[in-house]
Amino acid sequence: MLKSYEAIYENGQVKWLSDAPSVTSARVIVTVLEETVQSAKHRTPAAAIAGKARILGDLVSPVVDEQDWECLT
Repeated sequence: MLKSYEAIYENGQVKWLSDAPSVTSARVIVTVLEETVQSAKHRTPAAAIAGKARILGDLVSPVVDEQDWECLT
């Protein structure tokens, strides 16, 4: 089975952005992505908050009715 791991290749070294594969030797396929500006640190949300977010509204339909907007009165 194929598994994907995200890493950065820099100066001949591979820096894993998540857990490194737990193998000592393997055949690999490398796909080089276009260079992008990376933030100082790759951040991922904590496992404790996974699946706990709720989307209350969006740009097309607001969460509250228009008559409840204080800034319009």
